[in-house]
Amino acid sequence: MILFPAIDLKEGHCVRLIRGDMAQATVFNDDPAAQAAAFENQGFSWLHVVDLDGAFAGKPMNAAAVEGILKATGNPVQLGGGVRDLATVEAWLTRGVRRVIIGTAAVKNPALVREAAKKFPGQIAVGIDARDGFVAVEGWADTSTLHAHDLAKRFEDAGVAAIIFTDIDRDGALGGVNWDATIALANATSIPVIASGGVASLADITKLASPECAGLEGAISGRALYDGRIDPVAALKILADARRERAA
Repeated sequence: MILFPAIDLKEGHCVRLIRGDMAQATVFNDDPAAQAAAFENQGFSWLHVVDLDGAFAGKPMNAAAVEGILKATGNPVQLGGGVRDLATVEAWLTRGVRRVIIGTAAVKNPALVREAAKKFPGQIAVGIDARDGFVAVEGWADTSTLHAHDLAKRFEDAGVAAIIFTDIDRDGALGGVNWDATIALANATSIPVIASGGVASLADITKLASPECAGLEGAISGRALYDGRIDPVAALKILADARRERAA
């Protein structure tokens, strides 16, 4: 069970949004590389990075910040935002990103996911961002008519490494994870699912460590780590204890 600290990039800064609204961006650090190093020093083993500007533009927009992050941390990085073609996938993996997340293109060009997963096994994730159960695209600006479960099932046999599932209405709002929807998705697919959106307290971490969530690969947390609602040491201990209990 992995807790992924999040770095969302907007104009080179480390920010958090509320429900994906770019007008409600709070800058938490002007130096994303320093933030990445801080997360590693706190004991985290992975890093979740999103190029927010790229998600809207349809191409990478914060490359310099991402490269700074990659140089600053030895932790594996999963990256999404603006990934719309195989060349972009390959470019990020060549630069050192461990796992590339395909979101909008998974809806509009599912063949890209299949091609990328075949060419780069274990290094492709699908981002499923849902509003009332339906997948949102283009930086969450548009909502499709495709249900999250249907999108997940589309890639059952594609070799996708993980699905990152975000309930948009919970993201950045510190209201808790939509556990029902997340667990239902995990139960509906054989692809490992990572929970995102609303991880707000140690109670959420305790829930993540519970047997009910054993089918999840982990969860992503952003704002609650930045503002101190979640203590990294305590959170990582809860998850480590749960892993030991399951292994016993």
